[in-house]
Amino acid sequence: MSMYDAFQYFTGMATAVAGDSAPPDHAVMTQGLVRNYGDVQALRGVDLAVKKGEIYGILGPNGAGKSTLVKVLCTLLAPHGGLALVAGHDVETGPEAVRLRIGVALQDVALDDRQTGRELLMLQGRLYGLRRSQIRRRLAQVLDLVDIGDAIDRRIGTYSGGMKRRLNLAAALMHNPEILFLDEPTTGLDPISRSAVWEEIRRLNQELTMTIILTTQYLDEADALADRVAIIDGGTIVAEGTPSELKRSVGQDLIVAEVDRDDPCVVRTLAALPGIDSASAEGGRIVVTTSDGAAQLSPVAVALDKTVLTVASLTLRTPTLDDVFLELTGAHIGASNH
Repeated sequence: MSMYDAFQYFTGMATAVAGDSAPPDHAVMTQGLVRNYGDVQALRGVDLAVKKGEIYGILGPNGAGKSTLVKVLCTLLAPHGGLALVAGHDVETGPEAVRLRIGVALQDVALDDRQTGRELLMLQGRLYGLRRSQIRRRLAQVLDLVDIGDAIDRRIGTYSGGMKRRLNLAAALMHNPEILFLDEPTTGLDPISRSAVWEEIRRLNQELTMTIILTTQYLDEADALADRVAIIDGGTIVAEGTPSELKRSVGQDLIVAEVDRDDPCVVRTLAALPGIDSASAEGGRIVVTTSDGAAQLSPVAVALDKTVLTVASLTLRTPTLDDVFLELTGAHIGASNH
């Protein structure tokens, strides 16, 4: 799409918004979105198109721009350039309309420990202008979706971290939003609480056909939950697709060697072997991509045996999203310093 065509397309959508007509099949669209913190460009021309009813994962390390992107889409931060439409409304010219249509559970849970869970949810309903009868009905529906149990009538100060996350999610659902934003919803949770949040996200999407946009730095979370994933690095979307598509883009098989040190000469030697697509090394791990791992495992082992490196292990496996991130950015997601 040319810049002129893009301008016409987004101008047309903005005109439709003025007539209360959202784009037919998209919940969120951005074009060239920019956000700066002083001299630091946190978002550098982000383009997104999230379809209605899908779970869309934004994957990246701390500092990559995930939370900034969510805060702009939720109208908590103003963009410094580009365009963002959420539920058919411009985040700059129609922030109130956006807020009425979205639910937000940010990474930092800010709850009043002196309130009970029920008091918090009722207050949330009143803030959104719901009548008492609507609040009672929504409270019952939300508590059926988010498992809080008898703790709903206890003070929030007595809740575990996992319970606070679930209550925060319940509050974001009180006004029955079209789009739910979850910013690293399971960071710091134990495995049981994390699994419970996953189940609740799936249920919200399946039972309510709710569009859910979640940021995460957990590869397995994006792989397990998201219909499509965007990988963000340094404020830019560097890849997008289904988890399977992204993993296939790396290559069908990977041969991974754990070695005592990195050696660029060894990497070049492996990359030059017949049938090898690429080779890279970082932190004592050499990753070789190939379309036929079973056939190439032996040649790679022989080549490594001829080097001065000490090989601790040599394994054959299929790609992961971490391999995709490494291929695109040159670093593992947990090791990136962006």
